[in-house]
Amino acid sequence: MKKIILGLAALLFCVQATQAQLLPSLKLGVKGALNFSSLRSEGKILNSDTKAGYQLGVWGRVGAAGFHVQPEIYYAQKKMGVEREGDGTGEVTLKSMDIPILLGTKIGLGPIGFRIQAGPVFSFAQNGKVSFKSATDFDNYKKTSTGIIGGLGADIGSFTVDLRYEHGLSNASQTTDFKQHVKMWSIGIGYAFL
Repeated sequence: MKKIILGLAALLFCVQATQAQLLPSLKLGVKGALNFSSLRSEGKILNSDTKAGYQLGVWGRVGAAGFHVQPEIYYAQKKMGVEREGDGTGEVTLKSMDIPILLGTKIGLGPIGFRIQAGPVFSFAQNGKVSFKSATDFDNYKKTSTGIIGGLGADIGSFTVDLRYEHGLSNASQTTDFKQHVKMWSIGIGYAFL
């Protein structure tokens, strides 16, 4: 009898965990992240050092049948140390509103689950400006950019943890002489209040 009760309890737990993955779900939350950015260019025109920045924003997740869509909006500050041939060194600070739209799946039981996500990210310069602190002139940067983002995450109850990589697809520079792309790693934590 004891084995039957334990077997039924295990079956009930598995069914409940499976339903959590298959039934429609909605989550809303807040997040913060530490990011590490670099600015890469073709050739040897610009060298970049990775520096730390941050992200703050909100996210939502709509899921069913084991898959989910997770749109986010957050303020991002991306810092990079740069060295340009013939112009010296400086520091670049990009401030933007970023909107990633992630597609993913979650694997796990009960309140603990692991996520794999990827999708596009759209960046819009804050107040229509790109702010630079530098020893050189960096006024020729675009106010919008696109990229691709992907990563791994974990949900533990209402808390989330994410490790992501973002790769800029569009040329950040307005000049066509050489292309520049932002590359960034981020590690973030979040809280789902719904």
